[in-house]
Amino acid sequence: MERRTFIKSATVVSASFFIAKDMLAKPKGPVYGHNKMQYSMDTKWGQLNPSVNPVNDCHEMVQDGKGRIILLTNETKNNVLIYNKSGKLLESWGHDFPGGHGLTLSKENGKEYLFITDTNRHQVYKTTLDGKVIMTIDCPMETGLYKKIEEFVPTETAVAEDGSFFIADGYGQQHIFHYSADGKLISHFGGRGEETKNLDNAHGVCIDKRKEKPTLLVTDRTRNCFKRFDMQGNLLEVIGLPGACVCRPVIHKDHLYAAVLRSPDLNKENTGFVTILDKNNKVVSNLGGTAPVYKDDILQPMAQADKIFANPHDVCIDDDENIYVAQWASGKVYPYKFTRV
Repeated sequence: MERRTFIKSATVVSASFFIAKDMLAKPKGPVYGHNKMQYSMDTKWGQLNPSVNPVNDCHEMVQDGKGRIILLTNETKNNVLIYNKSGKLLESWGHDFPGGHGLTLSKENGKEYLFITDTNRHQVYKTTLDGKVIMTIDCPMETGLYKKIEEFVPTETAVAEDGSFFIADGYGQQHIFHYSADGKLISHFGGRGEETKNLDNAHGVCIDKRKEKPTLLVTDRTRNCFKRFDMQGNLLEVIGLPGACVCRPVIHKDHLYAAVLRSPDLNKENTGFVTILDKNNKVVSNLGGTAPVYKDDILQPMAQADKIFANPHDVCIDDDENIYVAQWASGKVYPYKFTRV
């Protein structure tokens, strides 16, 4: 009798434990996204005292090798805010980037660096993680593409394995420039025009290493697509994303993530969402957006479905598969965190 009572009690305790565990595992609020890429939202994650650590536009974010989340804002009281994954501010620096826009992490000989583009100063900077500028790239006047420095408005960089890097003139003349590791111009491609190889609002660039040969993915935001080029600048593919004015492509493992600034075009304010593509570049989930639908293998137009964002500008995916979203012209909000469920 005592043995039966013990087993019964143990079973009740065990069942209660798993029920409690399951209840704790379930998100308390709404879940966003589709298929197996779903997330709960925390709008309080990155909030700070705006009188001490203000933000203006939260432009881009990266995670460094220590697991820290680094945010770039164009607020010169503190251009760079560095958080831990729980949203605690660890440090801040930077007062010299009034147009701080693009933020890319690179690693050379075991040491990490940041590449920062400034749309106001028309320059690109390579810095240490604590803000020391070690290289500055000016408008490439030697190309003959520019009549004045102000026409060069760089928005993004991508760094190759050999240390060479690419700069997207996404708010300027729409060229992609390739530089050697020591900052010497090698080549350029893209530019404004009506041909498929041309670009319009070439907001972002990244190196896609998911296949055998690395390639370049470049944003063509006005035309709602990413364009794939080889490393020499020859067009290989157009990845159409109808209805999505995408920002920079961000690759984490097999997936491609991007903030969608607005939908279905740039004239519609406060209509953004986040899109996620699989390794075959098929949209599998939209956070705050309509479910992806393919008809005859053609993606149908997407749009905002839930007003959880205004104008999202970038995403950062951490080593736990969570997503951080930075927003532009959205009431100076701090980044949101989306925890994968």
